[in-house]
Amino acid sequence: MLGTSTEVVLFKRAIPFRTEPSHAVENHQKSLMLGIAKGLLEQEEKDSVVERQRYMSETCKPLSLPGGMQALQELCRELHHKIDVTDEERYDLEMKVNKCAKEIEDLNIKVIDLKGKFKKPVLRKVRMSADQMLQALLGSKHKVSLDLRANLKQVKKEVKEEDKELRDVGDWRKNIEDKSGMDGRKKMFEAEA
Repeated sequence: MLGTSTEVVLFKRAIPFRTEPSHAVENHQKSLMLGIAKGLLEQEEKDSVVERQRYMSETCKPLSLPGGMQALQELCRELHHKIDVTDEERYDLEMKVNKCAKEIEDLNIKVIDLKGKFKKPVLRKVRMSADQMLQALLGSKHKVSLDLRANLKQVKKEVKEEDKELRDVGDWRKNIEDKSGMDGRKKMFEAEA
């Protein structure tokens, strides 16, 4: 065991300690590693290009054209023209399909509405006159007034003579005095018979 302070100092000096590298040294080491990796990647790309060319030369024979380069260019032009025509037809058909799909969707919505699968809203009572109702339905452009009394059935009264007599009686006090007592009742029964 270490007992004195001088022994501890001697012990500490005997163990070599490691210092961490400075930032400059670290950056230098990183740049060296990146440089080596970059060189390896470039060499790999060159090797793959050489390998691809070797493989293509082994498997694909050179193209032999009976008409030469001019015939090949003419063939390419024809193919491009056919591609353009086909692309136009595809676009036209695609637009027709989209139009039909939209019509089908609209018709499906109408069918669902007609089937009544939607929830009916709760209607509130609204106090509104017939004129206001027509104005709300037809809009403010149309001026329509509705006379409901014009549509009612007209009834003409036949005026009976008895009713006429009763109306033309005159003073009601005189009429009561005539009918009061037994004489008035008797006259009433005699008039009916």
